[in-house]
Amino acid sequence: MNDVTTTQPTPTSFLTVGLSLKLSFTVNGQKGMYGSTLLGWKDYAWLVCEWPLQVGHGAEIPRGTPCTVSYLYDGKLVGYRTEIRDMLSAPVPLLFIAFPLTVEEMHLRKHARVSSCEPIVLERVDGNTISGARSSAIVGGLLQNLSIGGCSVLVPHAPAWLRAGTTLRMEFELAGLGHVTNLTGLVKTSDAQQGNSTLGIEFRFQEMEYIEYRGWGGSVQQAIEQWTAQKATDQFPLQ
Repeated sequence: MNDVTTTQPTPTSFLTVGLSLKLSFTVNGQKGMYGSTLLGWKDYAWLVCEWPLQVGHGAEIPRGTPCTVSYLYDGKLVGYRTEIRDMLSAPVPLLFIAFPLTVEEMHLRKHARVSSCEPIVLERVDGNTISGARSSAIVGGLLQNLSIGGCSVLVPHAPAWLRAGTTLRMEFELAGLGHVTNLTGLVKTSDAQQGNSTLGIEFRFQEMEYIEYRGWGGSVQQAIEQWTAQKATDQFPLQ
């Protein structure tokens, strides 16, 4: 990611009806992050959005409660600090929040890359696999970061066959989302230092990959895209 920049917002340049928002505020002493949808706004006055269902429509949210708004727009993470101005429980539950004086923008890579710290299993699947010696073609490592395009993996004492050009199948956890198996990857780079190797691996989707979901549906590619987008938003400096 690039550095954060602060700008004065132009309503037509960053607001659209239906924009997915993430709201962060404290209710009854508990700070939480809640999904919402932008329904409209009055320029330089307020935004109106859906009252997050997770909060509970009977909850008391005092006017003036500090709130952080963030969202993805045009390849950027955008956010600003604000406050709850008003709320409406009937006929439709709505929240009114103050319009920003300034917003902070963080430009993303083509594929947002986020930190991870999960065990990963790598299995060689190219023509060098020796029948009857399967264990020699499997190695464990640590998933360091992840994007929709690929990942970086640290492998202690990497075997000689684990080098650029090697095709692998991978198994790892998307924390809170599901367990990925049989995802194909191609080792693009291998940097060896003090007996450890850091691999840059490019994903190859639509082959044999599978994910065991935890309350979510979709392909492995969609799962990684959702997971990395959510983690990138969670790491936004305003939070």
